[in-house]
Amino acid sequence: MMVTNTRVPHALLAGVLLCLSVGAAYTQQDPPPSQKKAEQQTKPDTKPKIEEQDPATSQEQKKEGEFKQGETILKLPTEVVTVTVTVTDSYNRLVTGLDQQHFEVFEDKVKQKIEFFNDVDAPVSVGIIFDVSGSMKGKLSRALDALKAFVKTSHNDDDFFLVGFNQRANLLAEFSDGDALMSKLTLVESKGQTALYDAAYLGLEKVKQGRHEKRVLLLISDGQDNSSRYTYGELRKILKEAGVQIYSIGIVEAGGGAGGTLDLQGQGILQEISNVTGGKAFFPRSGLELEDTTTRIALELRHQYSIGYSPTNVDRNGKWRKVKVDLKPPRGLGHLTTHYKDGYYAIPQQVK
Repeated sequence: MMVTNTRVPHALLAGVLLCLSVGAAYTQQDPPPSQKKAEQQTKPDTKPKIEEQDPATSQEQKKEGEFKQGETILKLPTEVVTVTVTVTDSYNRLVTGLDQQHFEVFEDKVKQKIEFFNDVDAPVSVGIIFDVSGSMKGKLSRALDALKAFVKTSHNDDDFFLVGFNQRANLLAEFSDGDALMSKLTLVESKGQTALYDAAYLGLEKVKQGRHEKRVLLLISDGQDNSSRYTYGELRKILKEAGVQIYSIGIVEAGGGAGGTLDLQGQGILQEISNVTGGKAFFPRSGLELEDTTTRIALELRHQYSIGYSPTNVDRNGKWRKVKVDLKPPRGLGHLTTHYKDGYYAIPQQVK
């Protein structure tokens, strides 16, 4: 959640402080006209379109009002929860061109007022979490080809960093463009065990430094963890608190023959890691399908809806809030499916 600041005269400041002193709950102020106008902007009414590619999603952010006269500043928290939603049709194709009127958002079954809405193709800060453990022998070239396809299809202004992992997770490349990132993998060698959870944790910490508001991890691995210091339970809790989507690609043997698939436990973990964050997991069984999967993920990140609301429940009790997005599509589009992160923790905020 993100925080913004605005200023008011000393007299108003004194009034606000007086209200606070007699036990008033927190006060939410209107944003400046320029900000309000930007938040209310929606895409002109156009006919929804169905793209030939795939979907997924979710995230939350904070705002904060700052009131200032001279050098006196009072900051009051105003929360905005942002839900990133992917919409697909019955053929798993992305559906674009929907408007705010086609969506309803509920928190713990209570309908919320949508404060802002957009479906702009905005750049993303992306962390690539790449498995270079010994079990990737014979699969690295296919995984690299798939990664190239992902970078090629991504937004021109996306920035990337790279975490490589075997028995240890290491930051191989700071934030850079796609070409610089790929050059770091030219001499990579597959060896050692798999510290998947440690790598995911490192990625979550690093992606916070991304210059774009939207942040995503792409996890490319071929199996379950067998070398991490973090447990899966510890990682899962961090994932639920993070406003970062994770897309997972399970690399299997070409053809997916006997002994070539991920074991069920490893596959289930990759699926849950992604689902908890509003992302998706894919398990392509050929080089062509692998490249197609990464292309679909890149396109999906460019065709998602961002929906923001200020929760009617202002009690920051640290509990999990269940979020539900209902879709009211225009006639003629048939059955549509939404994908998003289904909740967040109402963590107490501190006035700065």
